[in-house]
Amino acid sequence: MHVNENLPGLDAATTMGAVTLLVGDLDAQTAFYRDVVTLQVLAAAGDTVTLGRAERPLVILRHEPALRHAAAGSAGLFHTAILFETQAALAGALYSVAQHAPHTFTGSADHLVSQAFYLTDPEGNGIELYWDRARTEWSWTHGQVEMDTLFLDPNTFLRTHLGEVDTATDAAAIGHVHLSVGDVATARAFYVDALGFDVTAALGGQALFVSAGGYHHHMAMNVWNSRGAGPRMPAPGLGRVDLALPDADGLGALAERLRHYGVGVRDDGRTIAFDDPWNNALHAVVA
Repeated sequence: MHVNENLPGLDAATTMGAVTLLVGDLDAQTAFYRDVVTLQVLAAAGDTVTLGRAERPLVILRHEPALRHAAAGSAGLFHTAILFETQAALAGALYSVAQHAPHTFTGSADHLVSQAFYLTDPEGNGIELYWDRARTEWSWTHGQVEMDTLFLDPNTFLRTHLGEVDTATDAAAIGHVHLSVGDVATARAFYVDALGFDVTAALGGQALFVSAGGYHHHMAMNVWNSRGAGPRMPAPGLGRVDLALPDADGLGALAERLRHYGVGVRDDGRTIAFDDPWNNALHAVVA
């Protein structure tokens, strides 16, 4: 794919919006994200529950009990990464996991740019809970951010950082969304060339990390469990990923860019809806 340098990339102020999950058991999944992940129920109507922090929607659960689970190795969600503003807030969420659902914990890592803890919800959706170090502490080499996977002891982290946290006022955000895809070259052509993200790190043909505005990554795609996967069929798991652009001009520029690269766009004036090559649904909205 030829990149047209005359088209602007994604606005540098772009961030991630809410992640929608299609779930089989709405009550159980709501309880998990509320009681274990420490999000608040912001709205509940019919078959949809919206959870978040400080009035910001982060995870939207949509009841789809008729859907059948995808086969192993399919494309879809690798994990939803929830970014906490403080280590104390992250420790509060980690403590809740340890108290209510220790069996869902799958690991932890110091990634140099961040400290992260991983778990899996009751329907198999990956979750990362993390805190970012200050951007001044990140190292960049030839335009690539330095990340690693170093040992991080969850018990030491809890002893060091656990304190009083108010989940009503302590903000959190979707920091990034990590996808399982069929191949990295196709992911780069879509997410970098067409969508306009910048590459921040690449692990050969295994994984790609991309962002707007110099963040370490807003999205990532890997083939660790899904190499060769084709387009998804409707299934429990990822329903939609939202991108939040700062203004209508940025939204319009994105629509123009996507159309230039032949991406089918549904534009109602407020939301741009489009799909990646694996039928992962994305919406771009004004924050």
